[in-house]
Amino acid sequence: MDTPEQPEGIREFIRNQLGFPPVADKNVDWGTLYDSVDVALPLRPDYVFQEGGRLYVVEVKGSVVTIDTIARMQLYRQILQNKPGLPPVQLVLAAKTINSREENLARELGIRFIKLPWAISTPKGNDYTSTKIRISSAKSWKIVSRLLKEKSTSIRQLALKEGVSYAWTHKVIGILSEQNVIKKEEGYVTIADVNNLLNGIAWERPLKNLQAEEIPLRFAGTHGAAQEITRNLKGENIPFAFNSYTAGGLYTGYASRQDSVYLYLEKNQIDRFREQFGDKNASGVRAVLYAPDRDVFSDVRELESVVVTSPSQTLLDLAGLGYSAMDLTKVMADKYASL
Repeated sequence: MDTPEQPEGIREFIRNQLGFPPVADKNVDWGTLYDSVDVALPLRPDYVFQEGGRLYVVEVKGSVVTIDTIARMQLYRQILQNKPGLPPVQLVLAAKTINSREENLARELGIRFIKLPWAISTPKGNDYTSTKIRISSAKSWKIVSRLLKEKSTSIRQLALKEGVSYAWTHKVIGILSEQNVIKKEEGYVTIADVNNLLNGIAWERPLKNLQAEEIPLRFAGTHGAAQEITRNLKGENIPFAFNSYTAGGLYTGYASRQDSVYLYLEKNQIDRFREQFGDKNASGVRAVLYAPDRDVFSDVRELESVVVTSPSQTLLDLAGLGYSAMDLTKVMADKYASL
């Protein structure tokens, strides 16, 4: 155990990874449970969940996972399973990194390992949220998205193709390497764990933080609304770009979220947008507006008469939606190299 209390974000991530329904599990009070066991040992796991007839005993490590960590978890299980009346125990170890020896031992002992995203805040150890380099920043994301497109290339080529300094590129790759997002082989780097990359982006740049407004529209269908908004805003030379679900659906053909359209619009244009397209009495399509945190307008594309963000920006935005858009995000990541 690293601290008596863990950040709420870690708890929610672990619950999702365990596949718990939103409100089905209970966060068990360890103190009450421990008192009922009546064993005087200084032990306290980070979380205990009860769901589906099982107790899930969770240890979170922000530092290196050691043999002592696994031994302590085994002790949790022995103490609890020797107490009559308690349900079966599933041990869960959550950490950013784990050595192969410890991972193999955990697997043999039936301890489930959950890999934490590199951007999530952990109590101790290598916490990359405090570094000056953000993987989701405009400059860093150029490097990452280029690597996704190239699949395998050198650090030097990444820097040259995106016009980013070699030093910055090397630091970005170093962060991703230490979190096992990429692998290095004979001078080339390759994305090794796309899911970990996408999970990290969801924590570092949640798209909901950029949401500025949600406006009911006078349109009956989402695609028609996106086309009509495109036609009008283009004619008025107002910068905009449909993003996330709307853009991702057009790039991939993957159908999702048919009740809203999603787009970037400068804050000073929102009132005008509302006057032109809004209908406060409408109960159908809604526009979810985001204020851009970078230049998203200079590299747009037009698909099916709808102006959308670039593939790189679209993937970044979808990742920022987290679990709610995970299926579409993975489809977008799979197709990214060909877009």
